[in-house]
Amino acid sequence: MSTPQDRESEVRIRRAPKFAVFAILGAIIGVIVALILTAAFPIDETIGFGPTFGYFSIYGIVFGVLVACVIAVILDRVLARKAKTLRASIDRLQPADDDAAPSDEPQ
Repeated sequence: MSTPQDRESEVRIRRAPKFAVFAILGAIIGVIVALILTAAFPIDETIGFGPTFGYFSIYGIVFGVLVACVIAVILDRVLARKAKTLRASIDRLQPADDDAAPSDEPQ
């Protein structure tokens, strides 16, 4: 049963990107790009493939996270413009007096 305390308010409904997902995806893509670029060019025999890939993957992770977060911010701004304002009613339900918490007395 609803009470006279019911009321309406305006709420904004919108989609928002999850920044952590974008950052992780950007880091993964950055490592993959670093792997491709390291494998595409000749490697110095005195250093080796592993250390060269590790060095460039640090830059790939940072650059990938940066680009992904910029994309997430742009997407957040675009989706904020498409937000809709709706009216929502808030119903506060209260149990009747007969349905009150059971007493500790045995029947």
